Amino acid sequence: MSDTTLRVGLLGYGLAGSAFHAPLISVTPGLRLEAIVTANPERRAAAAARYPEARIAERAEELWDGGLDAVVVASPNRTHAPLARAALEAGLSVVVDKPLTPTSAEGEELAALAARNQLLLTVYQNRRWDGDFRTARRLVAEGALGRVLRLESRFDRWRPVPKGGWRESDDPAEAGGLLYDLGSHLVDQALQLLGPATEVYAEAHTRRAGITVDDDTFIALRHEGDARSHLWMTTLAAKTGPRLRLLGDRGAYTKYGLDVQEDALRAGRLPTEPGWGEEDPGAYGVLTDYDGHDHTVPTDPGAYQEFYAGFAAALRDGAPSPVDVADSVAALKVLEAARRSAERGEVVRL
Repeated sequence: MSDTTLRVGLLGYGLAGSAFHAPLISVTPGLRLEAIVTANPERRAAAAARYPEARIAERAEELWDGGLDAVVVASPNRTHAPLARAALEAGLSVVVDKPLTPTSAEGEELAALAARNQLLLTVYQNRRWDGDFRTARRLVAEGALGRVLRLESRFDRWRPVPKGGWRESDDPAEAGGLLYDLGSHLVDQALQLLGPATEVYAEAHTRRAGITVDDDTFIALRHEGDARSHLWMTTLAAKTGPRLRLLGDRGAYTKYGLDVQEDALRAGRLPTEPGWGEEDPGAYGVLTDYDGHDHTVPTDPGAYQEFYAGFAAALRDGAPSPVDVADSVAALKVLEAARRSAERGEVVRL
């Protein structure tokens, strides 16, 4: 592929499209946000106002005309597989927001289609570039914790009143509930940090009135080599626990608080601004050494922009994909096993 600017279409302009994808695409060297698709008139107006050079369309089919190099699927989960398939069949490389598809079988089918058509298919696992997770990976690589024994990771929310919408639908096609929402991030991080899972145990509960999908969920993973992950996600945490606690035989890393990039993107800020992704020192994590001494560890800056920089390099230069689609299929198999475990009350072996 030549070194000319790559033209990208964005399918969906809800929270994912407007906050997590369009801003990052628009500031990534080598990418141009060429088109935005949304059927919602208010969102079309908002997209046109913020990105006046982009073509605004009502239907995804309007983008299959050969005028683009890639599309980003940032629409509801039930549409991920059909839209990604249509884009690949139209000769376009594809980014799919997580989860890739509602089932691992669909994910494998899309991966095979992309390979046959010699196109790039990748998944927006942005929380690999959270500052806390980047810091944890660095500490593990440096050997600061020794042999890693356990990862404890959580996304705690306080949302006692359901918002409604497809994310809280129990239709399997919607892939709603916390397991496939926040669980997609937590499982991906655990697999990246500790390697493939061999056993899965899960508990999934519906705590709030008016919904029938999981909103308080726990997953335990056993990894190759016998490290363990304990992963929590809930909408009913009025008091949050540590975002990360990583235990090794030489020390521990404990970190409270969420990465700052989501709030910044929601507020309209961009990664081109000075200090992007940097955390207030008061929120830094703590490394506890072998002798029990605590050491404050500056959090590595969050860097969501690196996903799209990697995507551009993969398309233009043949660099490795920023997220291997096989990783997301593996995470989906863990999520499917977690659902079976929660339903049966037993450990599922992979």
